[in-house]
Amino acid sequence: MKILFVSLGCDKNLVDTEFMIGTLKAAGHTFTNEEQQANAIIINSCCFINDAKEESIQTILEMAEYKERGSCQALIVAGCLAQRYQEEIRKEIPQVDAVLGTNSYEEIAKALEEVQKGNIYEQYHTLETLPVPKIRRTLTTGGHYAHLKIAEGCNKNCTYCIIPKIRGPYRSVPMESLIAQAKQLAGQGVRELILVAQETTRYGVDLYGKKSLHTLLDQLNKIPGIYWIRIMYCYPEEIYEELVQSIKRNQKVCHYLDMPIQHINDTILKRMGRRTTKKELTEQIRRLKKAIPDLALRTTLIAGFPGETQQMHEELMYFLNETEFDRLGAFPYSQEEGTPAAEFPDQVEEQQKIQWQEEIMELQEEIIFDKNEDMKGKEFLVMIEGRVDGENAYVGRTYRDAPEVDGYIFVNTDVPLMTGDFVKVCVTGAYEYDLIGEMVS
Repeated sequence: MKILFVSLGCDKNLVDTEFMIGTLKAAGHTFTNEEQQANAIIINSCCFINDAKEESIQTILEMAEYKERGSCQALIVAGCLAQRYQEEIRKEIPQVDAVLGTNSYEEIAKALEEVQKGNIYEQYHTLETLPVPKIRRTLTTGGHYAHLKIAEGCNKNCTYCIIPKIRGPYRSVPMESLIAQAKQLAGQGVRELILVAQETTRYGVDLYGKKSLHTLLDQLNKIPGIYWIRIMYCYPEEIYEELVQSIKRNQKVCHYLDMPIQHINDTILKRMGRRTTKKELTEQIRRLKKAIPDLALRTTLIAGFPGETQQMHEELMYFLNETEFDRLGAFPYSQEEGTPAAEFPDQVEEQQKIQWQEEIMELQEEIIFDKNEDMKGKEFLVMIEGRVDGENAYVGRTYRDAPEVDGYIFVNTDVPLMTGDFVKVCVTGAYEYDLIGEMVS
């Protein structure tokens, strides 16, 4: 069949999508980007927050129209929304022919086969197990970088988060499987590996009895063809000395760390179910900056968590102004049904949440602009992402920038370059979030 695939949500979800596409391709199916041409439409859904849930539902409804009045003969929903609301999907959207939970994406070819026979198909494997795909992934990121999902699920049970209920407990992917995947990706031309999980820092505890991310980095660093290794989703309380030393000694590991802290006020952190205090966070950041002076530190924040006051928000703003994170994302609190925080009595008004989020991002824009101004005259190794249409210029990233979430550097040069090339660039100018540079001969 000719398949349209729609992948929603996070990069962890994208890895599942790439395995599903690889499975379907191995089964002889082809793919299209045109809804009107598709014989089957598959949606890998998300429901982490309300906006993601609404996007997933709207996408399913839109694709159901092609089932009603187009060439689409099969509509399949997989992923987080399918795991959480399987009964509602089947009842409210009868055009859906198959529903696959988060732990069942290996069944995608079988699901499509059953639908072709005229059967309704549902599959939900226990969330205690771990899928072990046997098919090569089909990359959707352009081929020069890829995400390597090192674990599934989470045990933290933060009061605002639904992930443990739809992804299950923390399960590390065996190291030999990850190394094999990484070598395969390198053979496909991948030059940057981005390590992802709900939490990367506890990798290996369930399999090897101790934190083993540093050992994994040591092994990945040896793989020919890989130039950069980037670590995302590091919980601050789980960052340990051996990991820091591994980042320092392994040349391919970017001096970049994504460390979501969510807030800084101790009362809010406790109500969130976080396992750190303001003092501990401040000390962890100080240690990291001292150990790795050129570290690019990214964080994520929630604005308007239940019980947050103007004074607590101002405390956070002062902390951000003093700490000066290199990269930052802030999101209004989303009241997710089925989570403890959704039942807290002191919910913050939506308008107030958005106002606080905007104030955080306005402050961060000022911080980044000043940091970018300080970059002028400095030289960086840059990975080329593509060419600027109609100009002798290219878009690239430094080690300080993860794809999709961080900024870019625009490189002026007459030299023909290809996506995935590494070039040395001198910074000559700055925008709010992006840099301008010229290639150094």
